[in-house]
Amino acid sequence: MYNTRVFEGSAVALVTPFTDHKGVWGVDFDKMGQLIEDQIANKTDAILIAGTTGESSTMFCDEHMAAIEYAVKKVANRVPVIANAGSNETRRSVELTQFAKDLGADAVLSVTPYYNKTTQRGLFEHFKAIAAAADIPVIMYNVPSRTGMNISPETQIALSEIPGIAGVKECSVTQIPEVLCGANKGYTVYSGEDGVAVAAVALGAKGVISVIANIAPKFTHDMMMASLEGNLPLATEMQLRCTPLVKALFCETNPIPVKEGMNLLGWDVGGCRLPLVDMEPKHVELLRKEMQDFGLKVVR
Repeated sequence: MYNTRVFEGSAVALVTPFTDHKGVWGVDFDKMGQLIEDQIANKTDAILIAGTTGESSTMFCDEHMAAIEYAVKKVANRVPVIANAGSNETRRSVELTQFAKDLGADAVLSVTPYYNKTTQRGLFEHFKAIAAAADIPVIMYNVPSRTGMNISPETQIALSEIPGIAGVKECSVTQIPEVLCGANKGYTVYSGEDGVAVAAVALGAKGVISVIANIAPKFTHDMMMASLEGNLPLATEMQLRCTPLVKALFCETNPIPVKEGMNLLGWDVGGCRLPLVDMEPKHVELLRKEMQDFGLKVVR
């Protein structure tokens, strides 16, 4: 296994429906199954489980592993399942990666070590250790706004030569040209920003790991396919069309708005776990308006 491309197109960063009410905590697996089936029916190209949008940072370890195991079984090889296995501690990241592999995930997503704020050499050694730990593709997650760390183009280029490092979910989109100019040809970049996903593909990315795909999966898939197939006018038109919706989905910290959006559509995925709180009423109205203007069937 050497830098295996996990998918092309749109991967949904799936929300996690919880049953946290009246002191009962857990994952609503029946609801998760419905969400997975809807995503596959609407052409989503891969499913990320327990990522940032899936609130992994507030999930207990047994919930996290159970969510991965359930998703793998429910998807049943119809699309790739990417399991979040990131941590700010390397041994923990290695352990989570091994668990995800044993549970049958097709790949893992691994974030830069937050809070520790290591050096670029430390980042190299961190991801090298993860890749060496299990025979499963590793997609690094570069999201400086959340972690305070950026995987520099030079470090990504070096890591692209490590067997098992499949690529990166890149939120610093301006780095893409430099990265792809020097990286191993098997190294894949995915946009981590819905609002510039088409631009990222134009620069050489192979798709997006998406929040908006939770509420508009087929649209997101179709936009990425138009981009990848070279239909830039159509892809650009679609990107501009969804811009107000994307903006509304990030008017508060993700995943607060997207979970509210799912509930507005009638999915009943519940709220977020503390320290995330319910969406401000004025922002709910903004989101409702943008969803309706986009053509989504709001039922609440």
